[in-house]
Amino acid sequence: MIKILFISENDIHIDKFKSIFDKNLYDFNCLTDGSLLIDTINANIPDIIFLDTEIKNIKDINKTIKQNCENTIIIFLVNEKADKELVKYANAFITPDMPENLIVSTVNVNIRMKNALEMLSSSNKDLADSLYRLNALYDTSSKFAGTLDKDKLIQYMIEGMDKALSFSLTSTLSLCADKPVLILNSLYELSDELISALKFRCVLNFNSVFEGKNLDIDNLKVIKQVKYPANRFTFTLFQYDNMFAKISLGDTNFGFIEIFKEHSFTPEDSTCFQTIAQQVALPLKSATLYQELIETNAKLEKLERLKSEFISIVSHELRTPLTSIKNSLDILRSGRCGEVTQSAEKFLSMAMRNVQRLSGIINDLLDLSKIEAGKMDFNFAPANINTVIGYVKNTLAEVAKSKGLNLITQETENLPETKFDAQRIEQVLTNLVSNAIKFTSEGKTITISSKLVNADDIEINEIFKPEIKNLSGDYIQVCVADEGIGIDTKDLLRAFDKFAQIENSLSRKAGGTGLGLPIAKQLLEAHNGAIWCDSELNKGSKFYFVIPLV
Repeated sequence: MIKILFISENDIHIDKFKSIFDKNLYDFNCLTDGSLLIDTINANIPDIIFLDTEIKNIKDINKTIKQNCENTIIIFLVNEKADKELVKYANAFITPDMPENLIVSTVNVNIRMKNALEMLSSSNKDLADSLYRLNALYDTSSKFAGTLDKDKLIQYMIEGMDKALSFSLTSTLSLCADKPVLILNSLYELSDELISALKFRCVLNFNSVFEGKNLDIDNLKVIKQVKYPANRFTFTLFQYDNMFAKISLGDTNFGFIEIFKEHSFTPEDSTCFQTIAQQVALPLKSATLYQELIETNAKLEKLERLKSEFISIVSHELRTPLTSIKNSLDILRSGRCGEVTQSAEKFLSMAMRNVQRLSGIINDLLDLSKIEAGKMDFNFAPANINTVIGYVKNTLAEVAKSKGLNLITQETENLPETKFDAQRIEQVLTNLVSNAIKFTSEGKTITISSKLVNADDIEINEIFKPEIKNLSGDYIQVCVADEGIGIDTKDLLRAFDKFAQIENSLSRKAGGTGLGLPIAKQLLEAHNGAIWCDSELNKGSKFYFVIPLV
């Protein structure tokens, strides 16, 4: 029912308007002065106040109404003597002789307007609350995305709920550390007895939620965070409204959170609470996987270090007896221990070849362990690459000839000198040419070439683009091209993996450790250079490497 307060000293006006409003079933009250205005308003705030402009002290009465009835409609009963400055702030006006239907219409129109404004105000408040929660959710999500620290993620979750829900207390069980932790974020101080009760409640919740598991209350660490320690909660806390949510993703559980609030939670509060609890689970899972990855990498690094140390120790231990075996074979072949028959010479030569092969394997292993340990020594000095190509050709020419292969060179004349370790680059080139000899059949040709190139002009297979992305400026390029068995495109990268050999019958027959190319790659990286290859099955391969022109 619409509540109307009529303020007037005129009995005729009072009787007339009382008759009109009683007839239309309005709740009508009247005052003849302002003495009881405050008490009347406090007892029952009216929807509409009719204020007769003829009443004494009208300015004071109008001021009191404005101060105490913010949402009440003010309609002035005016005559020709009404103060225009006073009435200009009114919602509407009527005159004593106005027809009844217009008076009632004026009331109804203003009531509808009042209701519409109240609905709009309520909608705006709801919208503002929703926007505030969305902002809190967005801010919390941004913080979740910015860290892989599980303790920080739990803290960000609690802070987000405080911002969005203004809780009295949260009880959060975190299973992210080695030992379960109960985090109590409280508005006011907590007594020891209340903390014990919260611990007991946490244990009961855990045993209920995680079936088949038990939480030892003595093994539960408590972290307490209090906003306003001057006040203190009592056991009436457990009479507050509360919400509960698990923090989990799939089969992985990170704990749970229980939140208490003195006033009742709304459905929107519940949605926001569950959303934040669910949002934190994914970054917690990512943080767990990241931690596992770090631990696994640490173990792998330790295993890799142990493996390198083992290889180095074994290689050194093998080298000593191998040297004795080689010296003994040299003495036997020289005839100093007696005449060597043709048959004996055959077996001694076979033994010497295998000793040399084993010595090469040991040298590769030692080089690899030195490079990985950062202990490889380099002697950088000005040199010409064509000189190195000449050494390698002279060294391997007889080996190539014995297999019926042509080993030729196509050096670019007058190449400038540059700084590099000639011994290490010779090792790289020797390995490439030896591989070409190994995998090329009789009657074919192996070509060693050199030229000056710019990094921007290097043509390279797409899969090796990352290998040369950091190259810039001029380089000396060397190419070893053969007409051998070739390499399938999908196996090109694998050729530079440690202990890798491309799987085909000829490569298995040729044997080897598979360390030559990985060692070559690391030696060239130490020169700020690069190595790559281009190949086609049964049509041959081209191995390129470059060293910078300094």
